[in-house]
Amino acid sequence: MKIGIMGTGFSAHSHMEALKRLKGIEIMAIFSRDIEKAKKIAAHLQIPKAYDDPYKLVDDPDVEALHNCTSNYMHYEINAYALKKNKHLMTEKPLALTIGESAHLRDLAFHSDGISGVCFNYRFFPIVKQMQTNIQAGKDGFPHLVKGSYTQDWMLYESDYNWRLDQSKNGSSRTVADIGSHWCDTVQYIVGNKITSVFADLHTLHAYRFGESEKFAVETEDAGHVLVRFENGMKGSFTVSQVTAGRKNHFDFELSLKDAAYYWNQENPNSLWIGKRNEPNQELLKDAALLDSESRTLAHYPGGHQEGWPDGLKNLFIDFYKTIEGDEKKSGSFATIEDGHQIMQIIDGIMKSHKTEQWVSIASNDGRNS
Repeated sequence: MKIGIMGTGFSAHSHMEALKRLKGIEIMAIFSRDIEKAKKIAAHLQIPKAYDDPYKLVDDPDVEALHNCTSNYMHYEINAYALKKNKHLMTEKPLALTIGESAHLRDLAFHSDGISGVCFNYRFFPIVKQMQTNIQAGKDGFPHLVKGSYTQDWMLYESDYNWRLDQSKNGSSRTVADIGSHWCDTVQYIVGNKITSVFADLHTLHAYRFGESEKFAVETEDAGHVLVRFENGMKGSFTVSQVTAGRKNHFDFELSLKDAAYYWNQENPNSLWIGKRNEPNQELLKDAALLDSESRTLAHYPGGHQEGWPDGLKNLFIDFYKTIEGDEKKSGSFATIEDGHQIMQIIDGIMKSHKTEQWVSIASNDGRNS
């Protein structure tokens, strides 16, 4: 399978590193708006072709599948073009900057001959898969409550600057779209139920920041709290923040079930705390000998040999390319374009809820006219 990589930033390099660990995959081409940068990376990584036009890369007959790792504002146009050209597509989130655009991509994906997905990689940790399997099997009863957070500190100071502060490049949401989206997708995947309504209270710590040369107004959120309701009646809440000192990539959640509670923390991904009422609490460690058969496929090393964020990304790509090989659009566990659109609906609903100070229904928030 010959791959084209769109972008040269952190996501693109993470994708390339993971892809090089897969058998039967060749990175054929790379795109950057700076052709010299593209050529330099291509030479260093022994990639045959370099482009400064993303559409020429999509049209390259040698490229069978695309990984869209460009900046957010470029996602929609490239994704739409790739889907129309029937190329296989793995895109970083968000799908687009508006739910109107993501709804269009959902429709294009439905009619495309290519298989497409969104890079929600936390689905592919062995312990996450084990939780999903337990809940689907009813091992500890039905889930009725969830709480959690996704917190970071890289935007703590008013001197912290990043292109994501620019709404024209990143969209109307920053922290919720960037990290809250991962929390929502992962929890929905585990419990097998969608979020149906939200109530949000968002917060901008710094009304102004000092960027590369001048002071500018900040129009997107630094943090916030969100209440959520699920289609099975489960209730939940989560906190997001990019301004919490000491938290580098702290993504966690606790699920309350009928007969147990599950707690998982992305920064300690090989351990699942299992709370009990009438017996001692337990800890499940990532060990192939202790996991069920499906979860075991995501654990590539023996117990005690830690696997983490890059391995989850590798597992996602294994699942994606196995699905392409089998030519079955819905056979994989990766997030589809339809799933990505639903996350866009949640993000948009959260932003509307914050503005109106009311509950917002997700199901009716389709975005076709947005």
